[in-house]
Amino acid sequence: MGTGMTDDELLDALRRAVTARHEVPADFVAAARDAFAWHNIDAELARLTYDSHTADHALATRTEAASIRALTFTSGRLTIELEVGHDSLVGQVVPAEPAVITVLPKTGRETVLQADEIGCFCVEPIPLGQFRLRCRTPAGVETMTSWITL
Repeated sequence: MGTGMTDDELLDALRRAVTARHEVPADFVAAARDAFAWHNIDAELARLTYDSHTADHALATRTEAASIRALTFTSGRLTIELEVGHDSLVGQVVPAEPAVITVLPKTGRETVLQADEIGCFCVEPIPLGQFRLRCRTPAGVETMTSWITL
């Protein structure tokens, strides 16, 4: 039973097949990297529950749009409120308590910040591209926001 290929052609086809088997699609690598990035599965996911840019402005009582963008991320045990300024993010952990805030960019280095005794913190400069925030309180509560792009 012949393949219609010479020995050299068959060896070349087998070589390409073995090489292709070792190549991993870029989207698969990105998915694996994203899964590893959330290595602490014990952290509760805080989902975006309010974004002033997408809120229904027809229900608003003010006559002009707010100049500051507000975001609220909510988990079962705490809330992270953010205000997006010109060159910084001002945030607060609710209920108000000190916390360690880690800025986790999709690419680049993490930044660790300390929220003060009433839960306030500031991220300067605003991260470029996608990022998320991880919040750890002294009581052991750990929450991570969904991905944010500003």
